[in-house]
Amino acid sequence: MVDFWVLGIAAFGAGLVDAVVGGGGLIQLPTMFTVFPNMAPATLIGTNKLASIFGTSVAAVSYARRVAIAWSVATPAALAALIFAFLGAYTVTHVSADFMRTALPVVLVLVAIYTFAKKDFGSVHAPIHTGAKEQSLALVVGAAIGFYDGFFGPGTGSFLVFLFVRVFGFDFLGASAVAKVVNVACNFAGLVWFGYAGHLIWQLGLTMAVCQIAGSLIGSRMAMKHGSGFVRKLFLVVVSVLIVKTGYDAWLRW
Repeated sequence: MVDFWVLGIAAFGAGLVDAVVGGGGLIQLPTMFTVFPNMAPATLIGTNKLASIFGTSVAAVSYARRVAIAWSVATPAALAALIFAFLGAYTVTHVSADFMRTALPVVLVLVAIYTFAKKDFGSVHAPIHTGAKEQSLALVVGAAIGFYDGFFGPGTGSFLVFLFVRVFGFDFLGASAVAKVVNVACNFAGLVWFGYAGHLIWQLGLTMAVCQIAGSLIGSRMAMKHGSGFVRKLFLVVVSVLIVKTGYDAWLRW
């Protein structure tokens, strides 16, 4: 019973953080591995996807009701992410992801430095692409992040937010809204993959989903209430934590 309470609190926190800026997996998945140390990793990851898809879906709907989502970017990016997340999941069964584990902290440090250095980064929503170019770039971003999510995964939501600000000129709030739509596609692809392989604990996943939904509702409302400045600050906090976590996993644990 205590384990379910711990997982529920973790799921709530993950939903809240994920709804604002991504990175909720930093909270939820490690907690699941701690509570169930002897369970197959694939089963825990699949169950995590089951809970997460509810949280990201609710966050996406919440944003759509109050923020003008750039569907010309969100739709092609989500479709590409859906397809390439499957390819990433398939690839990781044949190729080791160790090189990604080593490179990730370095990439995150560069993202953090860039965001810290540019004080006005993501403060103004000023899209810089239109038409075919915008949609083509959305396909590329969706494909790249979708593949990454299926192949490795940590920080997917944060990478999406960063790229939608950097590549498309969105502010942090608009980028976070589009990121939720793409995240739903990534989670759906992973859920189908793990479900097909039988790596799901439905009762646990759905129980955590309820807590994820509660956190997502609060997180999305906080983001919309406080705006891009708040999202930017939380983005930097999450990326900083990701650097510490992935750096430890890459260079100290092994």
